[in-house]
Amino acid sequence: MLARAVYQNQIADDLELLLKSLPFHLVETLSELGDRDSLLEIVLDLGRLPEARYYHREVSLSDREVSEADIEWIVRKLGDFSGDNRAGIERTLHRISAIRNRQGRIVGLTCRIGRAVYGTSGIIRDLVESGKSALLLGRPGVGKTTMLREVARVLADDLGKRVIVVDTSNEIAGDGDIPHSAIGRARRMQVPVPTMQHSIMIEAVENHMPEVIVIDEIGTELEATAARTIAERGVQLVGTAHGNTIENLMMNPTLADLVGGIQSVILGDDEARRRGTQKSVLERKAPPTFDVVVELQSWDRVAVHADVTRTVDAILRGREFQPQIRRMSAEGELLFDEATDAFDSTPAGVGDDLDEATFADPGSRSLISSSHVVRLSPFGISRAKVEQASQNLQIPVDIAQDISEAEAVLTLKSYFRKKSSPLREAEAAGIPIYVLKSNTVPQIAQALASMYDLGVRDPIEEVLEETEKAINQVLQNGQSHDLPAQNSYVRRAQHEMADRYNLKSRSYGKEPNRRVRLFGPNRN
Repeated sequence: MLARAVYQNQIADDLELLLKSLPFHLVETLSELGDRDSLLEIVLDLGRLPEARYYHREVSLSDREVSEADIEWIVRKLGDFSGDNRAGIERTLHRISAIRNRQGRIVGLTCRIGRAVYGTSGIIRDLVESGKSALLLGRPGVGKTTMLREVARVLADDLGKRVIVVDTSNEIAGDGDIPHSAIGRARRMQVPVPTMQHSIMIEAVENHMPEVIVIDEIGTELEATAARTIAERGVQLVGTAHGNTIENLMMNPTLADLVGGIQSVILGDDEARRRGTQKSVLERKAPPTFDVVVELQSWDRVAVHADVTRTVDAILRGREFQPQIRRMSAEGELLFDEATDAFDSTPAGVGDDLDEATFADPGSRSLISSSHVVRLSPFGISRAKVEQASQNLQIPVDIAQDISEAEAVLTLKSYFRKKSSPLREAEAAGIPIYVLKSNTVPQIAQALASMYDLGVRDPIEEVLEETEKAINQVLQNGQSHDLPAQNSYVRRAQHEMADRYNLKSRSYGKEPNRRVRLFGPNRN
């Protein structure tokens, strides 16, 4: 099944400003070649012929080798290069990168053409408008930064959100103190040196109250940790990372935390036999930092993993999964396959007549006793949150690999109203279906308590009461206070509580011992 939408791209490249920095004989050749819209970069290496690289070809610009005078001409026009060997042209998106010899002298230049392409975010616009954190993956040159720039503009201008762009190499918003108009009303924070990117990310959240943080090239463990901290504060993240696919990210020990992290677990004999696996298996360590992962396969084609939790768990268990494929036609039509794990774009308000935790089968009640381990199938519900809810309630739950094997099903109202094939089969088989309004630990805990007929208090309320007591203590004595380790959902709520009392807070440590620290009101 295909759905369609129409988007038109407009391009602004400020190419003339870059050409003014090049030797005259190269500019003349480029003018004769034409085809400026598909020009990617100009490469000049000492002692070699200068080249122009287009989307599908490479062309020599002269029969004369690049000389020291040619390189010195360009460097004088551009000025100083930063610590990451990059320079730019003020209020443009062009990027000039230097190659140096062992003595530090520049012997090569890569002049990358920067373009503001308006309309590129149309292929994922519904994802970023949903408020979910999205991570873009793809090979160099496929358009990650171009799409990221357009996403910042759409969120700031069209949706009116407070957007901060953390711009490490001025590649998103251009060189100079005034950001390029391509990011719209979004604000830009420049990073003095690349190694400070993670601290600027945290500073952006603590000092400027953004609703969205946009960050290009998350590449270190410190940056991955900063991204998790930001997500726990309830701020939407839109970023890029190295890797072509989500599998690449999972196998990267530095960045695996962005999708939950991977750990080795030793299963008991019975569990290993039930799963049909070895006793040592790989499992996801924590909830993902990013809700959605988008693989940019080309300029006009992406693969969307709308539920990163489900995708990562499926890969680790060797199960097949099908991302949603979206592509842009030559006429500007957006075509996408309605895959089974596709992004749920049901409008808000649809199905609001359903209770927060109800039975699709009203005749089912008190499904199990507290001594029985229920085989539960979460459909569109985070497995990690089900496990966390069961731990909070201290009741046993076994996750079924297939709905047909389950004794009960948990799903969201949007999925239930669509009545997909697995849910229809569960109804036909008489399997009770619990329908939730939201994919949160408290909602899931209510459903589990209803299954076991437990008259228990919401465990999250108890944790937040203790948090409020700690906040009052900090307000009275002005001293920092470390809260007990909690999952990311609880930590986010704790950060929000601290904000309401005008206290600063940060998350420290690694899962499962990650905790929130509250700082006194006089902290600078």
